[in-house]
Amino acid sequence: MKLLFVADPLDTFKTHKDSTFAMMREAASRGHELWACEPQDIVWRRGEVVQARSRRITLTSDAIDWYEEQEVANMALASMDGVLMRKDPPFDPEYLYTTHLLTQAEREGAKVFNRPQALREHPEKLAILEFPLHIAPTLVTRDMDAIRAFHAEHRDIILKPLDGMGGMGIFRVRDDGLNLGSIAETLTNNGQQTIMVQGFLPAIVDGDKRVLLIDGEPVPYALARIPQGGEVRGNLAAGGKGVAQALSDSDWAIARHLGPILAARGLLLVGLDIIGDRLTEINVTSPTCFQEITDQTGWNVAQRFVDALEAAIARQQRQ
Repeated sequence: MKLLFVADPLDTFKTHKDSTFAMMREAASRGHELWACEPQDIVWRRGEVVQARSRRITLTSDAIDWYEEQEVANMALASMDGVLMRKDPPFDPEYLYTTHLLTQAEREGAKVFNRPQALREHPEKLAILEFPLHIAPTLVTRDMDAIRAFHAEHRDIILKPLDGMGGMGIFRVRDDGLNLGSIAETLTNNGQQTIMVQGFLPAIVDGDKRVLLIDGEPVPYALARIPQGGEVRGNLAAGGKGVAQALSDSDWAIARHLGPILAARGLLLVGLDIIGDRLTEINVTSPTCFQEITDQTGWNVAQRFVDALEAAIARQQRQ
């Protein structure tokens, strides 16, 4: 099969931990042909189909020079057996425009994973609002009075921007309310930008767990990202320590509830973020942690993902 990965620049990959690289390596081991492009390489012109200036690559055994470029060509996305949207956040206007181009490619016959419409409809922080029974006390607002009232009720809270990634812009305000006004004014840009406010979850000391769903089925191990050095953030990008662990009963319950729902919407790969027994985010853009889980447990996440990808492509070809 020909697989096109829409991703960040290949030269920025950290191959020892990159999940997209793990996908590529597993796909290549099965004889699939690898192509790669960046979002800005995708174009559409009237009278033509969606195309991308793409590179066909083969993988090497070198950790630094990990790929070799075989050819560069303008490829119709519909000519590929599968297109994998793996561009990292932020989910900014350019990301949104790329999903619209990918939707047009779908109309022309392209098979895109995750489905671009589902990417648009599941903003990673706001998607949890559909499942209120699983989440912490949560407020979404840009109103300063509402934020102050939420703090007065819950006393220990987390404030975060809706477009952040890797733990950026996350603040904790404790019972004393120190700097609440300043933090809220900064994050909301003086009431111009909507943010999320949640009750603080003490279980963060045991980690912010990443639970992977592949075609609706949970991977049996999570990666708990444990805060270090007095940090409140467990994100690996913020210095958290990643520890793989078997799913808890509450992890299984949340994953089994959400898995079939999200898979039916065209989300082949989802990363649920869970603190204790509370769902905090639903990651759909480019979920990670494949290699960390595999390295620590021996459970081959990339193998399971490519199995699911091949099956999904076969289903669509039969339709």
